[in-house]
Amino acid sequence: MSTPSTPSDDVPQKDHTGDYTADHTADHTADFTADFTADCRARVAFEMLANRWDSVVVYTLGAGGPMRPRALAARIGGISAKVLNEALRRLEYNGLVDRRAYPEAPPRVEYALTAAGRAMLGPMRAMGAWAVRYGDDVLEAQERFTARRRERPGA
Repeated sequence: MSTPSTPSDDVPQKDHTGDYTADHTADHTADFTADFTADCRARVAFEMLANRWDSVVVYTLGAGGPMRPRALAARIGGISAKVLNEALRRLEYNGLVDRRAYPEAPPRVEYALTAAGRAMLGPMRAMGAWAVRYGDDVLEAQERFTARRRERPGA
């Protein structure tokens, strides 16, 4: 078994556009692809980013700091108390937010991002930048697809 000459030989390299270069071997590609199989850790992150409200809550807490649920709902807008509560519980379960209950009457609760939650902000911003750059292209592709399906219903 050979030893990689540099640490970067273990991962596919990106060119100046951010795309993976063609000079890495099939073995490297296979190793990289294995990182995204059904039971991989990367899937956890993708699933968290995929939930509409979870990502909005993380982003809002990242921008505004610790908040009480009512303030969080007001800042987000368009989210019901039930859906917000479900999102906060999922995020707490996944270790992205901390719930802090204060021993007061009436009870007061605040939510704040954990280190893991704060670390999600970078990938979320990158996804936002991607959406700004390619969102119109995606919507146009969806419209073209839908129009083709209407023209040829059996296709």
